[in-house]
Amino acid sequence: MEIYRIKDLVFTFPKKTNMTLSHINLTIKSGEFITICGKSGSGKSTLLRHLKTILTPHGERNGEIHYRGKPLEEMDQRTQTAEIGFVLQNPDNQIVTDKVWHELAFGLESLGYDNRTIRLRVAEMASFFGIQAWFHKNVAELSGGQKQLLNLASIMAMHPVVLILDEPTSQLDPIAAADFLETVKKINQELGTTIIMTEHRLGEILPISDRLVVMDEGVILADNSPRKAAELLSEWNHPMFLAMPSPVQIHAGVHNEMPCPINVKEGRQWLDSYLSDKTISAAKEISESSEEPGRHIAIKFKDVWFKYDKIGPDIIKDLSFEVAEGQFYCIVGGNGTGKTSTLSLMSGILQPYRGKVLIGGKNPLKMNAKEIFTKNLGILPQNPQSLFVKKTVEDDLYEMLSSSQLTKEEKTDKVKAVIAFAELEPFLTMHPYDLSGGEQQRAALAKVLLLEPRILLLDEPTKGLDGFFKEKLALFLKKLNADGVTIVMVSHDVEFCARYGEVCAMFFDGSIITTNTTRKFFSGNSFYTTAANRMVRHVWSNAITVEDVIDLCKKSS
Repeated sequence: MEIYRIKDLVFTFPKKTNMTLSHINLTIKSGEFITICGKSGSGKSTLLRHLKTILTPHGERNGEIHYRGKPLEEMDQRTQTAEIGFVLQNPDNQIVTDKVWHELAFGLESLGYDNRTIRLRVAEMASFFGIQAWFHKNVAELSGGQKQLLNLASIMAMHPVVLILDEPTSQLDPIAAADFLETVKKINQELGTTIIMTEHRLGEILPISDRLVVMDEGVILADNSPRKAAELLSEWNHPMFLAMPSPVQIHAGVHNEMPCPINVKEGRQWLDSYLSDKTISAAKEISESSEEPGRHIAIKFKDVWFKYDKIGPDIIKDLSFEVAEGQFYCIVGGNGTGKTSTLSLMSGILQPYRGKVLIGGKNPLKMNAKEIFTKNLGILPQNPQSLFVKKTVEDDLYEMLSSSQLTKEEKTDKVKAVIAFAELEPFLTMHPYDLSGGEQQRAALAKVLLLEPRILLLDEPTKGLDGFFKEKLALFLKKLNADGVTIVMVSHDVEFCARYGEVCAMFFDGSIITTNTTRKFFSGNSFYTTAANRMVRHVWSNAITVEDVIDLCKKSS
């Protein structure tokens, strides 16, 4: 049975000439698991928001959307609320109450269910999602993964027929993301709920999807099984192929006639078959050192302790580490372990109650704002919206140079250069809040780069970015690095860290528990490592990137 039929859907935002959605035709059957992917700004989120009228953006629309055989706009709001669940990208944007149990009940209360039904469904959802241990907690105490799981449980309590998710794992660490997607898979397979999801990180989602819909510039480029869609992107040499899981990219990079693997298990089996009649090339041991003689220390933490409330728990516990000048230092770890708080301590936004934080040998608390931020320290926060203060993207960029001594022409040249890098030309007249998550991330990064910092602090810089722009960002960061800029990056994107980082550290329970060069760090972990390493570690334990594996496969004969 059809759940949705979209026929010739066209949508254009106000004051825009280019169509955001161009003649979209799509049919979704009951119980299907559909994943939609595409570059930032390709129209994915806009398409999802058309599937629930209360979320449909303002603009000019033509075409038809039918839900269960009837025009969607003819459905009353109560029916849409009950039957069409929607999980947003940022969990904080969807939570409306203070307690976990109240959040679970809120939707049911809004629909007018009686207390007995509410209690039963809340208990059922709390058990199904494993929420019992934090059922009575304040929402503010939850980690990002717990908040997103709570959002999902609150929606599922209303027993929706369709569950729509807009990049729900973008703010989750790899393990929390895998757990969340496993729950979504369970909802689809055991409850028969139709799943429609957009996602940039496709490694975990492709194997459980029935179809992969690839969008590009407002049109549907491919609508096939995940395996077939991946093969088509490879044949077309399309930029979206960079978002495909590591086993898919490795398969495409090695000449062979075997079927394309789409997950780590299939990739491991493919590799064993490929190497079965070959002499396996030995992986070259790469000598790495994270300490180069003569390198000055850019950032130093010594015995640092921090907590937000006097009577609250310690968030940072006895933290000591150093970052050398010109180093690309990556920090990974689970949600809620203290990574973002550490970046705030570096910038002087937060103050430790014990221990020392030194930036270039100075305490940031004893430096004035001009001394900290004028060509010294740049910060990209986890929430890019916190940087936007003007009504248009262009005004926001120029605002960053408002106190600069540059001439008007010099300011214009700098802004034009950063606009070109961040691919912001189509959005200059738009309000920053009207951009997609990936577009906001690019605009915020552009603002920070205008400061020309010597130390760049990045909190989840690849969140919401497509694979194509990640490559572009990486090349730019490496260029800054080569020019002596020190980069400290907090990230859940282990593939990005493995490919471009110099040193990686893992946070756990408020402190760093291990630090090593990137290759040694990821080849020594079982779960916090790359898909490429998990796929080939039984043959080549120190191969951690797609390029490593392709190179070793080609050398085996």
